[in-house]
Amino acid sequence: MTTPLATLSHPWMERYLEHLIVEKGLAENSLAAYSQDLLSFFSFLGQRDSDVAQVTEDDCYLYLVHERQQGLSNSSAARRLSTLRGFFRFACQAGLANADPTAHLDGPKLPKTLPQVLTPEEVSAILLQPKLTTKLGYRDRAMLELLYAAGLRVSELVNLKPLDFDAHTGLIRVHGKGGKERIVPAHPQAQDFLMEYLNSWRGQFAPVEEFVFLNRSGKGLTRQAVFKLVKRYTAEAGIVKEVSPHSFRHSFATHLLEGGADLRTVQVLLGHAVIDTTEIYTHLQGKRLADIHRQHHPRSRMGKP
Repeated sequence: MTTPLATLSHPWMERYLEHLIVEKGLAENSLAAYSQDLLSFFSFLGQRDSDVAQVTEDDCYLYLVHERQQGLSNSSAARRLSTLRGFFRFACQAGLANADPTAHLDGPKLPKTLPQVLTPEEVSAILLQPKLTTKLGYRDRAMLELLYAAGLRVSELVNLKPLDFDAHTGLIRVHGKGGKERIVPAHPQAQDFLMEYLNSWRGQFAPVEEFVFLNRSGKGLTRQAVFKLVKRYTAEAGIVKEVSPHSFRHSFATHLLEGGADLRTVQVLLGHAVIDTTEIYTHLQGKRLADIHRQHHPRSRMGKP
């Protein structure tokens, strides 16, 4: 049997395929399919100069969106997602990866462009759910406000430290993927909630770790904990959409573009290394430009003869 290992260059891929051969006893055809799926994924990462050790849920999602835009069928997309899940599950078990970025990805009916975006009214409804009279409720309100105000990835949110927030300028230092930092502003309401949480509530968690958002034990919140909290408050707000922390990030970008922001600005705020990633939002800019054209072009205002 000719093993596909000879065509691979990344040690994680090699170890996983060896695992499938030795532990799972996969047939040659199945092994070839897994190999092809992984080669496709690593090629996608290579085009964006991304390291598999830093892969996020966003990266996996955008890869699947990219494949769908290339004409991949639902069944093939489901198989690609299944391959990624198996690969990252193995990587976690083998101690190669710290977290599984596919844990909350849905399939096989993956959207071709953006996930479902919340309306401003829906965002407000979710933000109003935490009870501000308790330390957990105030923590959660500050957390949700910041997710939406700054368009943070959930990993960036849970890794924030108190010194990353400059209360005088309202700017937040975000530690993004690949060790890259960016500075993002937060609107005054989010600043107020964050400052009040840091000054009056965070100390009640008896911090043992130097993160902004802490659990009952004083340790940093996990990505999974944030995901569950977002699901809970979405349900309490009576919203039936599939909402995750990433929904706030996508809503942030969508609402900025709808409000008149340009794509390059959104790219910088989101921390996308290349404009290609941000271009999944270009249809929104196109709609806005078409609306402006209809409103202001003389021929558009003249009406039909």
